[in-house]
Amino acid sequence: MLDETDSRLLAAVQADARITAEDLGARLNLSASQAARRRARLEAEGVIAGYSARLSPERLGLAVQAFVSVQMADHAPETAAAFLRLIATLPEVTACWTLTGEADYLLRVWCTDLAALNDLIHHRLLPNPAVARVQSQIVMAQPKPDSGLPV
Repeated sequence: MLDETDSRLLAAVQADARITAEDLGARLNLSASQAARRRARLEAEGVIAGYSARLSPERLGLAVQAFVSVQMADHAPETAAAFLRLIATLPEVTACWTLTGEADYLLRVWCTDLAALNDLIHHRLLPNPAVARVQSQIVMAQPKPDSGLPV
């Protein structure tokens, strides 16, 4: 079980994964070594699954973010596996979820422009025999940026 100190530690690490043990200890009213041991325990237990950097899409020339709903032609396991293999080869697809409802998958994609999004949809997704229908929604603005999990 996580205690209040663990929750505060997780919130601090989500906000700044590069936080030092000294700064973490100061925030938690612990020594640096106690804070480091707690963080190491949470890493070992898999609560902290890893660390990553948030990159600026704009600085990388990625001007279009979209959510693409995909409806499958059929639901055979081999069809789903083939579709997921395709998705794994598409760097524009930054996340993929399976869903209940009309769409089977929801893809989060980043593209350089609308022409690149069009190419992704019409030349790489729709030609796949596993795909019956694709619907895209282009993100106009993101008033709340991606944030950490509630801890």
